Amino acid sequence: MSNENDALVRTDHDEEEIDLLEIAAKLWKSRRTIFTYAGIAAIVGLVVAFSIPKEYTTTIKLAPELSGNNTGGAGKLGSLAAMAGINLNSASAGADAVMPPLYPDVLSSGPFLVGLFDVPVTESKTDSTYTVYSYIEDHTSGTWWGYLFGLPLKAVGGIVSFFRDEDEEEGGDGTTNPFRLTKDQQEVKEALAERIVCSYDEETGVNTISVTMQNPLVSALLADTVAAHLQAFITDYRTSKARQDLAYANQLNEEARKDYYDAQQRLADYLDRNQGLSLHSAQVTRERLTNEANLAFSLFNQTSQQLQMAKAKVQETTPVYATVEPATVPIKPSKPSKPMILIGFVFLGAVMACAKILFSDTINSVKKIITQ
Repeated sequence: MSNENDALVRTDHDEEEIDLLEIAAKLWKSRRTIFTYAGIAAIVGLVVAFSIPKEYTTTIKLAPELSGNNTGGAGKLGSLAAMAGINLNSASAGADAVMPPLYPDVLSSGPFLVGLFDVPVTESKTDSTYTVYSYIEDHTSGTWWGYLFGLPLKAVGGIVSFFRDEDEEEGGDGTTNPFRLTKDQQEVKEALAERIVCSYDEETGVNTISVTMQNPLVSALLADTVAAHLQAFITDYRTSKARQDLAYANQLNEEARKDYYDAQQRLADYLDRNQGLSLHSAQVTRERLTNEANLAFSLFNQTSQQLQMAKAKVQETTPVYATVEPATVPIKPSKPSKPMILIGFVFLGAVMACAKILFSDTINSVKKIITQ
């Protein structure tokens, strides 16, 4: 029984080898067809590769200071701040709402992207300066097939816009309103969202900002601007409470200064008018004015300390960013990868040729059955 099973296994194996040899022989016999398909695919691949505009990517790596680093500095001033009635630790704890893992969400948010519309950038080829909005909308080219397939949509959009209210389409006075963007502004915002990418490395805590544009200088300038805007946004957010406290402390200090100067002036005027008087009423009034001046000075001194602590708190809560990799103008384009496109098309052409050769008989049989 075992001998019969071994014989069946060998027979199946021989049949598989024979089938593979037949397939290989069939393909080799039609190698001209395969080479022809591969050659045509290579030509198509070259056309596609050279039709795609070059893109240049600039990468910036930022290592932001973690909020935990701020608590050490706040602890050194903790006792002095407590005397002035200010809790630096609570301020630092409240500044943790926007952490480095959330920076990618900040960069992809609508207000942040809309805030980049008016940023000026300079193109290296023509040495012309445009806004980011103008460069994306008017000076960024696409593929010819993109324009070809987009013509019907543009025609329909033109017909629809013709019957639409002009003020509704243009957004009123033509200004950018992040709450209500026009169709063109929404498209530019989506294009920026695709070209500006931020990622966070949990192991190193480094944020990587990548900006891809069709001009290397524009890519580098916009990447540097994006990093600066991100740092300004995070700094403004984390120091907003401290700056509000500083403004309030400054207001209290100015009011205490005015009250102290007024009390001093009232005491001086009284002493000038009542020199040499030994009446008890005059002594009581002098003591009262003196106490008022001393109390005003005490309040002024206390608010001055609070003002200094508020200034220190703003400094303590201001984050520090270490630029691990600054923006540089890229030399080589990041895409398209012409060799990979060419290899992919050649492989696809060869596969299509092999499929046609191997399944030609089956396809002909199906056609005969259908036509009968």
